[in-house]
Amino acid sequence: MSPINIGVVGVGYLGRLHVQQLKTIHLANLVGIYDSDPERARAVGKEFNVKPVKSFDQLLEQADAISIVTTTQAHFEYAMRSLQANKHVFIEKPMTSTVQEARQLVQMARQRKLKIQVGHIERFNGAVLALESLAINPLFIESHRLANFNPRGTDVAVVLDLMIHDIDLILSFVKSPVKEIHASGVQVISDTPDIANCRIMFENGCVANVTASRISARKMRKMRFFEPEAYISVDFLEGFSEVYYLAGESIQLKDAGFAFSLGEIEKSAHKREIRYARLERKDVNPLQYELEQFCRCILQDEEPPVTGEDGLRALMVANAILQKIEEHTAYVQQHWQQKQSE
Repeated sequence: MSPINIGVVGVGYLGRLHVQQLKTIHLANLVGIYDSDPERARAVGKEFNVKPVKSFDQLLEQADAISIVTTTQAHFEYAMRSLQANKHVFIEKPMTSTVQEARQLVQMARQRKLKIQVGHIERFNGAVLALESLAINPLFIESHRLANFNPRGTDVAVVLDLMIHDIDLILSFVKSPVKEIHASGVQVISDTPDIANCRIMFENGCVANVTASRISARKMRKMRFFEPEAYISVDFLEGFSEVYYLAGESIQLKDAGFAFSLGEIEKSAHKREIRYARLERKDVNPLQYELEQFCRCILQDEEPPVTGEDGLRALMVANAILQKIEEHTAYVQQHWQQKQSE
């Protein structure tokens, strides 16, 4: 299988990592990089022995696929130009600045029969990949994504910067339309919400309580699934998942690296064994793996693991959350003003 000719646009912090990983993937032939800052492009090009090009048009001439790792505001322009030039595109999350832009990209890719993959990297976290053989049907989900403050990423609200990872994962696990959303958030340091919480209710009855903060004193990236006869905890930072479950037909675990019995419990006049299993995939570099899958889906003409439609759905929910935050903020301000005038 011949490698796909691929170029990278945007070689800042994350773009540099794309360059680094693409150099290691046998399915990729990194033909060039482009950045609006020529000095940065030259430095990264020299570091990884990749030729920086003078214009994006030049990159389009050399590549069959483009990895877009620019600011979110520039995603749409570079992605649309790539699709119009009949190039497949990998777009870092969030997919675009607006839902309308994302819809246009999805429509263009369909018309041109091109691939779009969105960089929701947590899909490729070893803790998540370890759950692939497990059917998850949650009734309640609790998620916390807390990070120390970093100026990088503050060009968008924390919902689009951090929470969108969990939104995408939750939508991939819950096979049901969203019914209702409640949300609140606060601007603490930047001009957009730095901490946010939302409650997403699905038509099948599942409820997800999601919190994201970029001003936390400690890091945390965890998601917990609660369903009949099982509790699943996913630790994205440590890269493993834990499953507590009642032995029976509903939960079947294969290749559990660390499992044992926690005892028995009376349930419906019968004793049921409570089991624990720790699942992990240590052999995966998430960024390398997602870029490898992008190349593979092009070469084998398969659907990307995270499609443009997936990116659009996550963005639609994220925007709905932001709208609810705006409405809640306006309500609080109005209530405060009324109290001040009394």
